Amino acid sequence: MGCGMGKSKPQLKKGDRVSISVPAIRAALLIQRWYRQYVARLEMRRRCTWNIFQSIEYAGEQDQIELYNFFGYLMDHFTPASSERNLISHIFRENEICRDTEWERYFCYSTVEVPDSYTGPHLAFPMTFCGVTKLVEAFKHQQQLHARYVLQLLGETWRLLRVLPNINHISACHSKEITICGDLHGQLEDLLLIFYKNGLPSLEKPYVFNGDFVDRGKNSLEILLILFGFLLVYPNDIHLNRGNHEDHIVNLRYGFTKEVLGKYRVHGKKILKLLQKIFSWLPLATVIDQKVLIVHGGISDTTDLNILARLDRHKYVSALRPPKPSHHPINGSATKNEDSGVPAEGRRRVRSLTHQSSVLTHRHDFSRRSLHSLTSQLNCSVEKELKRRRRLAGFDQSYGEPKKSDSDSDSESGETSETDQHEWKQIVDVLWSDPMSQNGCIPNEVRGGGCYWGPDVTEAVLGRHNLQLLIRSHECKQDGYEFCHNRRVSTDCMFFYTKVLTIFSASNYYEVGSNRGAYIRMGPDLVPHFIQYQASRTSMELTLRQSVGWTERSALRALREQLFVHKSDLISAFHEFDPDNKGVISLSHWASATEKVLRLGLPWRVLRPQLVSSTQHGMVDYQQWIRELSVTEPKLEISNTSILETMYKNHSNLETIFRIIDTDHSGQISFEEFRQTWKLLSSHLKTEISDQAITDLAQSIDFNKDGGIDINEFMEAFRLVGISAHP
Repeated sequence: MGCGMGKSKPQLKKGDRVSISVPAIRAALLIQRWYRQYVARLEMRRRCTWNIFQSIEYAGEQDQIELYNFFGYLMDHFTPASSERNLISHIFRENEICRDTEWERYFCYSTVEVPDSYTGPHLAFPMTFCGVTKLVEAFKHQQQLHARYVLQLLGETWRLLRVLPNINHISACHSKEITICGDLHGQLEDLLLIFYKNGLPSLEKPYVFNGDFVDRGKNSLEILLILFGFLLVYPNDIHLNRGNHEDHIVNLRYGFTKEVLGKYRVHGKKILKLLQKIFSWLPLATVIDQKVLIVHGGISDTTDLNILARLDRHKYVSALRPPKPSHHPINGSATKNEDSGVPAEGRRRVRSLTHQSSVLTHRHDFSRRSLHSLTSQLNCSVEKELKRRRRLAGFDQSYGEPKKSDSDSDSESGETSETDQHEWKQIVDVLWSDPMSQNGCIPNEVRGGGCYWGPDVTEAVLGRHNLQLLIRSHECKQDGYEFCHNRRVSTDCMFFYTKVLTIFSASNYYEVGSNRGAYIRMGPDLVPHFIQYQASRTSMELTLRQSVGWTERSALRALREQLFVHKSDLISAFHEFDPDNKGVISLSHWASATEKVLRLGLPWRVLRPQLVSSTQHGMVDYQQWIRELSVTEPKLEISNTSILETMYKNHSNLETIFRIIDTDHSGQISFEEFRQTWKLLSSHLKTEISDQAITDLAQSIDFNKDGGIDINEFMEAFRLVGISAHP
């Protein structure tokens, strides 16, 4: 009484059974089933979102290669005196100022004065660890390095890169783990987070950065300057591989050229020219302890590290075009070209740069002529140039077998030598290729460059060089890394030995929350250990459902932009299934027509609920659907709707041509240059655009009536905004 004693509950002993009611078990199973279905639905949405982003990204890369091939066609077949050829010829003058004796004088930094008002970091050479850390801190606080120091740092980097081999050989030890990073794409916050988590590069902390430092992000130049600074301080412990975006032609489209010119208006042209040279001197691969190969893209069935090790890498300033010896036609004689069969149709089936179809070839003579006389006659210029590229590489249907060309022995052909072609293919393959799950080696028709290679090719190439692992980047992965080409070691246990590892270090690449970044730490056992991260605090705070929803809305917004700019083509495709002009078609016809126009290889029937507001009895009111693709258009009085739609559809291509034509990088072009830009684009697209329509467009955007056009203002005026993610 009052002692606090009472009956205590019996304690469960080990082995005692707990009685659980049947309804409770059923409820637990229902919750479990519901949760699994919920996660499965989220995973399906995530994969669809990923396919949308990746398809649009690769379609853009194809457009870039097609446009550059078209420019190559103009260079090969137009008279040197033609105005159109002169507009673009400077991007092919890769060795214009490449003599070492002239290089120092051309990029002399000593005449560039640093004003007293400059508050950014001051660099002293030779570079020291303290100097680079100050540079990192300055960039962290969004300070800009003066052009004098930029030129000086780039000049020192160029001198160092020239003495480095094509393939760096390094070793790991217990006290010296090697850190391997993938694509950064101008995202400085990812690089700073890697340094925060892993430590700054040093003698005890070696790094390998596997290419694609630039483009897409807004701090590409800062990333390069930081990496080059550490390279100068620790040349034996910092290793930089070249990626497919370390290419001045690719930079025209994906933002790096624009970034440099925006930050350095006076000296930007010199900086870009120096970077163009530096990119060509970046090593192509790194090998750890003779067992682990690191390249940016991948391999093919003809990849030979011995050839890669001894070729002159600096000749390949742009991997999109093989080096070509200078050749001048005698007495205006025409150059010979061969034409092959019809290429595969569709955006996702553009031929690879180094692949040729085995179809009967026919020889044609092309007289050199002006663009104006060629616009209507050579409507297949891009396709012919793609075929010429495949033939130029000398490869038949089996991806890597060289084929003797009739022009190989023609000293007047101006074609590159067979050795140059083979070396060029080696470089394209290591920069552009992607792995696939099936055996074999086929052209990478999705990107338009390199190849897809299978597990058998991995086994053969690694075995040939006594390697055990291939580390590559080049592809965004949701978790920041991905294994493939696994080989089962034992049938008695679930143990697999991986041969290929993809590492990608740019987090939130497509959208906030779309993916993690990752890097690898590798010790003497050569076992990769992964560290994942997301640089955005917002993405770290999102739940799985919020993250999927956020990226899904962004992907659908991008997809609806693509649908909007192709609305005329879509209406024409829908009319084929609607001969009576009722305005409705079946869901299957809607999906077929949409894929036929966009050629993105997407599951349109799965995406239909997110893209089409309503259907009745399995029928789509496509006229109403087209109207629902709302967009805020520029407030300009342009009567020619076709030129406006062409502008929307080819926004990136047009900007690329503008950047090429703006030879002085002033950001301004004249009315005549504007007209020539549209003429080039219309020839590339095989469409007719009248001079009057171009003149009207130019006058409508010449806001200050000075007879010139600001490129940035023009492109921004026609940028699509207001695309809603849902109907």
